[in-house]
Amino acid sequence: MLEFLICSMLTILPDFLFRRYVQGKKIGQDINLYSMWFELRWGITACVILTLSLITLIFYYHPATKNVTAVFRTVTILPESTGRVAEVFVGTNEKVAAGAPLFRLDNTEQQAALETARRRVAEIDAEKAVAQTELAAADGMIAQAQGAYQQALDELNTQVELNRRNPDVVARREIERRQVAVDGRKGALAAAVSNKQTLQTKIASLLPAQKASAEAALAQAQVELDKTIVRAGTAGMLQQFALRPGDIVNPMIRSAGILVPDDRRIGLIAGFGQIEAQVMKPGMIAEATCVGKPFTIIPMVVTEVQNVIATGQIRPTDQLADVEQMSRPGTLTTFLEPLFDGQFTGIPPGSSCIANAYTSNHDELHSPDISTPRWLFLHMVDAVGLVHAMILRLQALLLPVQTLVLTGH
Repeated sequence: MLEFLICSMLTILPDFLFRRYVQGKKIGQDINLYSMWFELRWGITACVILTLSLITLIFYYHPATKNVTAVFRTVTILPESTGRVAEVFVGTNEKVAAGAPLFRLDNTEQQAALETARRRVAEIDAEKAVAQTELAAADGMIAQAQGAYQQALDELNTQVELNRRNPDVVARREIERRQVAVDGRKGALAAAVSNKQTLQTKIASLLPAQKASAEAALAQAQVELDKTIVRAGTAGMLQQFALRPGDIVNPMIRSAGILVPDDRRIGLIAGFGQIEAQVMKPGMIAEATCVGKPFTIIPMVVTEVQNVIATGQIRPTDQLADVEQMSRPGTLTTFLEPLFDGQFTGIPPGSSCIANAYTSNHDELHSPDISTPRWLFLHMVDAVGLVHAMILRLQALLLPVQTLVLTGH
């Protein structure tokens, strides 16, 4: 309507003035309700064409949308495993700090695993004490084997010396028996030394490695036990938290509730028409008015434009995708942030809004290489943005009336 009024001032009004003061035709006589369609045909036709062109120009270069929401972040409260709730520490709509315990799952199995791991560590410590005792015994066995070996060696040497002096005194068979005894004692000594080295290796390498593995298993069991206590990942307010002891919580099927963080504010997400894909750019100035804060225009800036349209996404399934199911045109998702700090104060998260984005050609207009027709066109594009800004302010004024009176909400 505003565009039509502006265009009529440039088309219908000059046509009427020409008919009235140049041709001398008067309203009510020559120009009436029935003849005006013929008398003012040039002005009316030009007005319709100019109005449609102006509306197209405005909505293309200065896009608007009602698909705007003040989005906020939520955190789903989920345990890492399925379990039965044993204890609940908080209630619904309660404010919690980061790391605060929310509820505890039944941890009988985890406690048993932790105790088993703890006993395994104690068992390895006991094995180390036993190995130290065996090492002391191994020293005694080595000393005993050395004594027996030395005694057998001395007896062999004595028999060999006697045989050297008088071959008839000692039989050859006796010397061989003594040699076998020496070899046996020497093997026993080597076995005792090897047994000591085995015990030393066990104490120095094997038992520490086993203890490290047991301590790692103990730490893992402690982690699994700690996972049974679900804590708040961030500070915020609990919503839809209705758990009670005895409930089953499954991370794949049923969540425990929702945590709305204190730093939940993200900004405005707007869905503009696909036809504005070539116009919408990060850095564009925008304005918005929200139902949650009427009569207020919030200056915004476009921070990001999603380079894909959600309705075209596809993923592999057991059925072929039919394009007809994607026929509904999607919107160009755009992220808006307040231009100044504190602009979102008083706007409830999730509030519905209306937003305009404005194309700015300031840099190109000041380019020395720009042509005159291009300069005039860009000036016109920037100028008609004022019309859209006026429309948004009219919408901000009428929004409470439409919400409270016309729709009855």
